[in-house]
Amino acid sequence: MAIKILVADDQLHMLRLMERQLIKDGYRLVQARDGQEVIETVLRETPHLVILDVMMPKMDGLTALRRLKKDKSTRGLPVIVLTASADEMTRQEAEFSGADLILTKPFSPTLLRQEVRRLLAARTSAGPQSVRSASNPCCLSP
Repeated sequence: MAIKILVADDQLHMLRLMERQLIKDGYRLVQARDGQEVIETVLRETPHLVILDVMMPKMDGLTALRRLKKDKSTRGLPVIVLTASADEMTRQEAEFSGADLILTKPFSPTLLRQEVRRLLAARTSAGPQSVRSASNPCCLSP
């Protein structure tokens, strides 16, 4: 059974970019275009990991993240948050809401693939991981 990843972004080119990169590693992808669809898709598809954009219609990514982390059945689901904002407040809110990793757009596709592998491996071998940020290189070292 292939590992399933939910990628959520309202920008089609971002969905395509992530899809091209993650398929290289054999992951099965499902997509969502807004925060409400994220919640519905997680419950229906039970992905192993979620990649979630902050700015989306209907329900923003941080609200969807908080709902996922509040629910007992999805609390342990690793979530990577993508943000186009370098605003420290947004980053802090993502961390406080339960993000496992925060990546700032534009991000390195190689880094994304690396971090997806790391989070999936950590999920199977250990408990919750601390939040790391791609904008803070000290936090990316093992």
